[in-house]
Amino acid sequence: MAEGAAPGAVAATSPAAGGVPTYDVAVVGAGVVGCAVARELAGFDLSVALLEARDDVGDVTSKANTAIWHTGFDASPGTLEARLVARGWQLLGDYAEATGIPLERTGALLVAWDDEQRDALPGLERKARENGYERCEIVDAERVYALEPALGPGARGGLVVPDEGIVCPWTTTLALALDAQARGTAVRLGHHVDGVEVGATHTRLVTSAGPVDARWVVGAAGLGADHLDRAFGHERFTVTPRRGQLLVFDKLARRLVDRVVLPVPTAKGKGVLVSPTVYGNVMVGPTAEDLADRRATGTTEEGLAGLLARSEGLVPALADEELTATYAGLRAATEHRDYVVEVDAAQRYLCLGGIRSTGLTSSMALGEHVAALLADAGVELTPRTDLPPPPAMPPIGEAQRRPYADAERIAADPDYGRVVCFCERVTRGEVRDALASPLPPSDLGGVRRRTRATMGRCQAFFCGAEVAAMLVEGARGGAR
Repeated sequence: MAEGAAPGAVAATSPAAGGVPTYDVAVVGAGVVGCAVARELAGFDLSVALLEARDDVGDVTSKANTAIWHTGFDASPGTLEARLVARGWQLLGDYAEATGIPLERTGALLVAWDDEQRDALPGLERKARENGYERCEIVDAERVYALEPALGPGARGGLVVPDEGIVCPWTTTLALALDAQARGTAVRLGHHVDGVEVGATHTRLVTSAGPVDARWVVGAAGLGADHLDRAFGHERFTVTPRRGQLLVFDKLARRLVDRVVLPVPTAKGKGVLVSPTVYGNVMVGPTAEDLADRRATGTTEEGLAGLLARSEGLVPALADEELTATYAGLRAATEHRDYVVEVDAAQRYLCLGGIRSTGLTSSMALGEHVAALLADAGVELTPRTDLPPPPAMPPIGEAQRRPYADAERIAADPDYGRVVCFCERVTRGEVRDALASPLPPSDLGGVRRRTRATMGRCQAFFCGAEVAAMLVEGARGGAR
């Protein structure tokens, strides 16, 4: 059985290859897209490996984004992105219901702040209809303020998108990874791909943790997708890291915003939005800064000052609310307006590039699309009949029934009544469960993404030491 794999298709081991297992498919990159692709392929009679350079899944772009569940109403009609976002919206909604991923159907309001933006609203409504979305509604300024009374002055009208929503990107990525693993995928963390050797029957991926052989390779490497593509001899696109800085306001600000409030989009992106989060906060951002450094995830004084000024214009009352956190993420922007999804059948390689912020929503549809492309390329896809049920994810959303408030759960296990992180009301039982899971966290950031511990108002000042001690115990196999 391959490392990290559950029952399912097993990779063959060749003595000539030095005992290195040969998988049917290796997926490079364990962000939300890579995890979704691995999960989908593991639903067939295939042996699958999921390789990730870092020590956790979803530890780059997938952990730092706006966490919007997109309908695709404003995507460019006729593009692959438009089709997959629309399909992914349905798939992710159903999957969240089945697994307990925190997801709220808040709706969205696109606000026009001047006459030019107001005049653009009919075109956006037409674009939505071209994308198959029929539920947009143009409203006047009076209706805008009836929907969002805390908005600043000057709105001239708006477009209501009732089916947009918010989701937990951390739980989504982890659920897909756990599902893939339960289906038999070998999840190999700490495997940075340093080289590619294409052979007659399989490709050897030279990684930082040793070689991995696969008959097919699917590249879902996000910020590194162009590097992997070049390793296969292609020059199809260049990733330009686009930094998005964001502000997170305290939970007391949640009363000010009921839905996602969007600006009229521009060529550089969707612009600065204000949105509730599934954790009970209010978020403002992102910026859009094209950089050269693919590791530049730090915030800047200039960027945060600009967001503060913008937040006070959007919702003036936010000026009186406390900031809980700031963060920045990098999006994998390219020179192309659409996703770059192409198959090189001769080298048995499928490229997924330029999967922008909509990738969270479209991830499961991308998994379906990859499977269809592989089938067209001659890969035999026999659906399995022995798939395990999807994972039951911990309820870390504010709208869900959290363990600290679940009397029956506490009665059965008192650790769910022992609060460790008081800001976020995270219990010892939740941290313990995260540390004992099939894909446990390797650091405090991983604990935060699985439980919300340390992400609250005090930013780990109170709970950090205890959570860190539990992390050490868990690494030793002693989390209790």
